[in-house]
Amino acid sequence: MTTSIHPAVDNGVNPGSEDFSGGTLYCKCSENPVAVSVSGQCAHNHVCGCTKCWKPEGALFSQVAVVPRDSVSVTANEQKLDIIDPSATIQRHACKDCGVHLYGRIENTGHPFYGLDFIHPELSSDEGWAGPEFAAFVSSIIESGANPEVMGDVRTRLKELGLEPYDCLSPALMDAIATHTAKASGVL
Repeated sequence: MTTSIHPAVDNGVNPGSEDFSGGTLYCKCSENPVAVSVSGQCAHNHVCGCTKCWKPEGALFSQVAVVPRDSVSVTANEQKLDIIDPSATIQRHACKDCGVHLYGRIENTGHPFYGLDFIHPELSSDEGWAGPEFAAFVSSIIESGANPEVMGDVRTRLKELGLEPYDCLSPALMDAIATHTAKASGVL
């Protein structure tokens, strides 16, 4: 039996389209869904095992990517959004009715990822979003209830899908964080 990671990647990773110009994300409400418009392609799309990101029912991982903050706008039913944890670094804006996270925003101007919003591309029916590139915080699925004995199978399946498993972020993103920190401290 093949290990299920996330419905959007279980049958393979779609690479996306280079000329994709954005789309609309919707919560899971059957009536009056929250709509969030994103004008542009996402970056650093990945599957994430952390315990904070929204995951579809039964999925081991979420799927999350970043977009420029100014490319995100709520276009319908904004009153249904609430910030899950105002003290968290990433303020996840979720639908109060269905619980789906529409976007996450960092308000700390000193944070390396300030200016980027986190989105779940699978919440859009628009085709062309960049496909996932790696898997982050893989060990964290244990904290969500995954049996530690399946971790070998999980990592094998991620590699089969072309999603290099990390127990942090990808090297490029870790380098971006370190560069930001070094510049802020005056080392660079």
